[in-house]
Amino acid sequence: MPALAADLVRRQVAVIAVPLSTPGALAAKAATATIPIAFYVGSDPVALGLVASLARPGGNLTGVTSLSLQVGAKRLELVHELLPKVHIIALLVNPTSPLAQIETKDEQAAAQKLGLELHVLQASHERDFDGVFANVAQLNAGALIIGPDSLFTSRQRDLAILSVRHAVPAIYQFHAFAAAGGLMSYGASLSDYHQLGVYTGRILKGEKPADLPVQQSTKVELTINLKTAKELGLAVPLTLLGRADEVIE
Repeated sequence: MPALAADLVRRQVAVIAVPLSTPGALAAKAATATIPIAFYVGSDPVALGLVASLARPGGNLTGVTSLSLQVGAKRLELVHELLPKVHIIALLVNPTSPLAQIETKDEQAAAQKLGLELHVLQASHERDFDGVFANVAQLNAGALIIGPDSLFTSRQRDLAILSVRHAVPAIYQFHAFAAAGGLMSYGASLSDYHQLGVYTGRILKGEKPADLPVQQSTKVELTINLKTAKELGLAVPLTLLGRADEVIE
């Protein structure tokens, strides 16, 4: 990411747009204090140091923030609701991500509250995925929660396929995971994703990032793949199905 950001700076681009990547946004910020940057991140950009405030970003960055990280505990609750007899659960994080520590802390607190045993597994490259699922089996974990990360997002189809192949009930943040065969997805809706393009266009027309408030996307959506649930031999409670924004059959 730093090398890519530095290359864009050398090319003297008019604006750097960073979709769905906190490491990318941080790398772009570190690379330039003058070229405008528009980001879409799933966590608090103020806490990350990207902007001074949501209303008045200051500097050369602005963009959109969603609730990908903030609803991590809710993903654990949904898994527990679906699998009340499962007491050992695995959490997958990317140790190189600046969000990994926050995600781990939140999930561990939620697991303790629910009386669950949570094991943290790590993957920083797609070649680590097979080992992750092998560890899930060794731990006798009954489910896998995939933490938000740009690596996992770019490979969510692969993760969905692996979860079914290894018969592991798994949940990730984006709809595409469930659509690709994963059991469930719960996280920020990408219905406001176009705002990144809107802001990029406005910047190209001459507006300054410092004058464009960070947009907050608060809509979340739950998708359940009922076909996968049946393959895994799981009965999804009607109360859970009734709350789903989409049920894939």
